[in-house]
Amino acid sequence: MSRIGKLPVTIPEGVTVDLTGGVLTTKGKLGTLKLVVSNEVNASIDDGKILVQPKSETKRARQSWGTVRALVNNMVNGVSKGYTVNLEINGVGYRAAVQGSNLVLQLGYSHDVTFPIPADVKIVCEKPTAIAISGADRQRVGQVAAVIRSFRGPEPYKGKGIKYDTETVRRKEGKKK
Repeated sequence: MSRIGKLPVTIPEGVTVDLTGGVLTTKGKLGTLKLVVSNEVNASIDDGKILVQPKSETKRARQSWGTVRALVNNMVNGVSKGYTVNLEINGVGYRAAVQGSNLVLQLGYSHDVTFPIPADVKIVCEKPTAIAISGADRQRVGQVAAVIRSFRGPEPYKGKGIKYDTETVRRKEGKKK
């Protein structure tokens, strides 16, 4: 029995949820998100809550149950509050700036790294060493953050590179003479 799947998803004020033909659509102040509900589960809306139930007791249905409920919860929270991932840049001369619809990163390479900002994601650089990525779709925000981090991941000797603000880099001791 899924402990996550049993919990109903409450619909906050300002969010409208529509379920038609196996497609769940959520609309809120931050946008619109759609999810094709798995054939293994039933989703229903009643009394301002979304309930997800498995259609059968097969292993696949029980696996999909908690997953679909978590995806629905992420959609509802995304269109109402949104998601934000913060990145930090460490290193001498390493910096980032938003220029038009591009994120320009100077990461110690011979050239600047230019990353086109997707339409459904907002990127802000409060400081040259801090990047804030926000949007309604949790998966999309996390994927964009992972792509930006991959341009120069943190290295263990000096800690230079791009890292998540919650990440701790395990430092190694340098070479001995």
